[in-house]
Amino acid sequence: MKKINYKNIMGMFVIAIMTFGCSNDILEETPRSIYEPGFFKTEQGIQYGLTSLYAHTRYFLGQYYYAATQNGTDEYTYAQSADNNFKDTDMSGVGSLNPSSSRSDVLWNAVFTNINTASGIIENATEVGISDALISEARFFRAYDYFLLVQTFGGVPLDLGAGELMFNTSPSRVSVRNTVPEVYTKAIFPDLKIAISNLPEIGRLTGTATKTAARLFLAKAYLTYAWWLENPSNIPTYPEAPRTDPDGHNATWYYQEAYNIALDGINNPGPFGLLDHFYDVHLGSNDRNKEIVLYSDHIEDEYYNNASLSWSNGTPPENYAVWYVTSNYGNIRSSANGTDFNISSVQRDAVQWGGRPWTRMAPTIEAYTNTFSDKSIDSRFDGTFASVYYGNWGKAGIANETLINANGLPIKNGDPVLTFLEEEPSMPVKYPEGGGLSNVGAGTLPGRADWVIAPSGISRIYYPGLWKLGTYRTDSGTGLGQPNGAITRPWNIAKFSELYLIAAEAAVRGANGNMSARQLVNVLRARAGKWRWRNNGNYAKIEDNSAAMVAATPSVIDINYILTERSREYFGEGYRWYDLVRTQKWAELAGSYTISGTATGDHTPVVYTRTIQPFHYLRPIPQSQIDGMIMTQEEKDAYQNPGY
Repeated sequence: MKKINYKNIMGMFVIAIMTFGCSNDILEETPRSIYEPGFFKTEQGIQYGLTSLYAHTRYFLGQYYYAATQNGTDEYTYAQSADNNFKDTDMSGVGSLNPSSSRSDVLWNAVFTNINTASGIIENATEVGISDALISEARFFRAYDYFLLVQTFGGVPLDLGAGELMFNTSPSRVSVRNTVPEVYTKAIFPDLKIAISNLPEIGRLTGTATKTAARLFLAKAYLTYAWWLENPSNIPTYPEAPRTDPDGHNATWYYQEAYNIALDGINNPGPFGLLDHFYDVHLGSNDRNKEIVLYSDHIEDEYYNNASLSWSNGTPPENYAVWYVTSNYGNIRSSANGTDFNISSVQRDAVQWGGRPWTRMAPTIEAYTNTFSDKSIDSRFDGTFASVYYGNWGKAGIANETLINANGLPIKNGDPVLTFLEEEPSMPVKYPEGGGLSNVGAGTLPGRADWVIAPSGISRIYYPGLWKLGTYRTDSGTGLGQPNGAITRPWNIAKFSELYLIAAEAAVRGANGNMSARQLVNVLRARAGKWRWRNNGNYAKIEDNSAAMVAATPSVIDINYILTERSREYFGEGYRWYDLVRTQKWAELAGSYTISGTATGDHTPVVYTRTIQPFHYLRPIPQSQIDGMIMTQEEKDAYQNPGY
């Protein structure tokens, strides 16, 4: 019998059990006591269990797990204030990825309890009269969790103590891992197929699972499994298993199915679809829009969020990942008299470009310059980064109407104080030694009142923020609000736009259909050419560059181009490590990167090399799991992924 670590065994010991809200048709959390397993044999127990499936995502998304999905890729590296939570995954020699340090442990520790809860619902719901549609919500989340696990760790246990995919109520300290093909063909694919059949097109409540969500994840699972079967770079798997499918299909078949299911999702969108402008997808006031297929919810309510909205130390179930990628813009200084540059002209502000800075992860220079190589017509750079920081000293009660900034020029509240330039200027930026008058080592260009840093000067200490995930509050009034409180925005899990890129990737790998890879990519590229607002500048920009964006698309699309498009669409959203691992391009595309150093005023770019070995394509099983099992040392050694 295969059994899982005693810590994760009891499905009813959910982290947060919630009740169904009625007034707003949304899921409303109400903390409950621990229930014994027999509670699942009641309708109320099933309903509480169902709602807890949505709550569990808040215990790994938007936190340290984010570092495991982003750092060490071509998008991000460690920043000046990083500790080993970030350095160990950078693979550049500053840390060591090991079973005790890998922050993928957050995923492992959060989802097995949820998987068991889902199995308990599936096993008992029919008996108490719960509909197939509601049961399929449990199937969806069981498949979702197993999909994350198998991508991260390889094969994982399907038997938590009572049999494969059975609800278990007896704690155990032994475990045996299933193979990758078993996890896909016994758990992920069957659950998602049933979910597609039974889930509604329109969610029963705002944010609940739908056919579109199930189609998206089945298409992505097919795509990922096809790459695994094909294994073009000979990346090892574990537990060791032949690259053959138990159902007798090959990689070509799965690529085609991924394409077909993705097109089904595109052609049968239900209430979902693409927004007209990329900017609006991430605009805080427009959260939960029709492009978001699934999200982990957070709102402006301390009771619901189980977190202070004024101060936070960064603990689950909060959403605080954007702090990692925000440098300390509050260090910027201006002057009242042109001599003493001692006024904090850019205060911490609870606005989308601001929020709380932790300076743990910084974008690579290549991400800024190569991934977003065309910033003038492609709106996705502007809708991704906060590259301009604005004067807001008035909100802090500083009475000066104007301050003196770069080149001795005046600025007002709302004016740019520091700008990360989008392109290298024709005239080099004049940087001072050390912090300079700006206090952050920024330089000057003639005639400009804002301090500036060129792309080549992006460093581990000062760099553009991630606007798309930034703070959004409605309770700040005319002041700075609460920039140190937990993020009150939902964490987006899946977007309708990904159906196009899943299908395009499958087409590159040989799938055929009514739309080519180039046509699919161009749907998103055409949208990216449409502007309605200039985010880094704060002014209306009505411009349609769709034709130019489409014309610039290569006539032949390859996988590297698909991956670049995915980065432009989903930069910094927790997709990147999985994208590079799935396509076995991690070492090729992220094996080196460029960035300036950790000292204020350091604008000398340095190329860093990463050591990414084949075994790194799987994360280590957490040491806490190994230590908690009562098994022989030989069995424990065999349980761990090779290389760790």
